[in-house]
Amino acid sequence: MSAALDRVLVVVPTYDEAENVEVIAGRLLAAVPTAHLLVVDDNSPDGTGAIADRIAAADDRVHVLHRADKDGLGAAYVAGFAWARERGYDVVVEMDADGSHAPEQLPRLLAALEHADLVLGSRWVEGGQVVNWPRSREMLSRGGNTYARLMLRLPLRDATGGYRAYRREVLDALPLAQVASHGYCFQVDLAWRTWHAGYRVVEVPITFVERERGESKMSRAIVLEALWKVTLWGVQRRTGRATQRG
Repeated sequence: MSAALDRVLVVVPTYDEAENVEVIAGRLLAAVPTAHLLVVDDNSPDGTGAIADRIAAADDRVHVLHRADKDGLGAAYVAGFAWARERGYDVVVEMDADGSHAPEQLPRLLAALEHADLVLGSRWVEGGQVVNWPRSREMLSRGGNTYARLMLRLPLRDATGGYRAYRREVLDALPLAQVASHGYCFQVDLAWRTWHAGYRVVEVPITFVERERGESKMSRAIVLEALWKVTLWGVQRRTGRATQRG
């Protein structure tokens, strides 16, 4: 890794992930010992935040950002990005807390970042795969990505994926305060903003494994938000008002 990419922060939003947060922290720090971890906890009632505090007290590579309310994935990541920028990290990684994103594959994303500004861990490029997903969930993900690709003319196979690594200068340039997307729509939003701004975006294959513990946060509202916003952005793109998104 070049000197400009030495300081890596992995941002992991959590809400009721008490069964997973310690496992994922251990796996991450074993896979990339030089990385730091920021757990962004939205006041989980199951005590996730307290578990993260205990891990952080024992390892100075682990940090915890406590938020007062459950305000959505997008807001949690924006808060984590701001924390990273204030502390001068070179690379900021998005990773789920539930084990679906294998920390052991993070070196692959970081290596690709040498020649890119944003690296997406992709389930739908050659070599990518999902494990233990029902057919309906796979069709929803593939269909959503196809729709985003067509509506936004976005040349990505997996814009909804949440395992990704940004160079810090990308986050410095993006108007994060204007991003109001939640759920996986947030991932489409930032991928499109990054690509539309002229940055280099590449995809590398990953294996996505359905969570074994805890409950999925996917909901009909999240799906509908993504469908509505991608449609709106696509219309705005065609009418020359793509910069007015929120």
